[in-house]
Amino acid sequence: MIRKPQSLLRDRTRQIISKLKRTYPDAHCELNHSNPLQLLVATILSAQCTDERVNKVTPALFARCHTARDFAEFPTTDLEDLIRTTGFFRAKARSIRGCAAALVKNHGGKVPRTMEHLHQLPGVGRKTANVVLGNAFNLAEGVVVDTHVGRLSRRMGLTRQHDPVKVEQALMKIVPKEEWTLFSHLLIWHGRRRCSARKPDCLHCEIRNLCPKRGV
Repeated sequence: MIRKPQSLLRDRTRQIISKLKRTYPDAHCELNHSNPLQLLVATILSAQCTDERVNKVTPALFARCHTARDFAEFPTTDLEDLIRTTGFFRAKARSIRGCAAALVKNHGGKVPRTMEHLHQLPGVGRKTANVVLGNAFNLAEGVVVDTHVGRLSRRMGLTRQHDPVKVEQALMKIVPKEEWTLFSHLLIWHGRRRCSARKPDCLHCEIRNLCPKRGV
């Protein structure tokens, strides 16, 4: 019996996941947070910014703001000053204040647990919603597709898509649902530690025998 290409791709994806699990047994979301609200704010700040930079900014921010109302009523100029180094700080400040105001108005100040309600919040796209659902509530609604996940998915031959939504749709077909959240962490960790954009360390790569190295 000849196996279909999609079936072979699923098998290879499972092998990649298995090897990366052994390589990065502690893979997790690297945005520091103590609750869903903090994770939501940190993820908004992480747009076009490194997690490391966000983690340098959030301690002072979270010391000032403890509730959604705190964020909604935080003076704009003060908020902008605190998050300035994350880039696009004016837009991010608007998103944080608008998102927090919507939480207060529509959700009793609590972060909702559904993709639909999260996606309706100002400044919250599907990627941010997936981060919050998967890491704050352990709910797998999709696959987080950031720069690393998109780049490595194409390099590994898991998809040819470039649009994040289409990349996510492709990955959801080949990655087991129970691995959706962890899969993103594994690719992000691998992208940061081994498979960089310009100089991937293919020689020492733990999944070199499973990767067609497209674009390298």
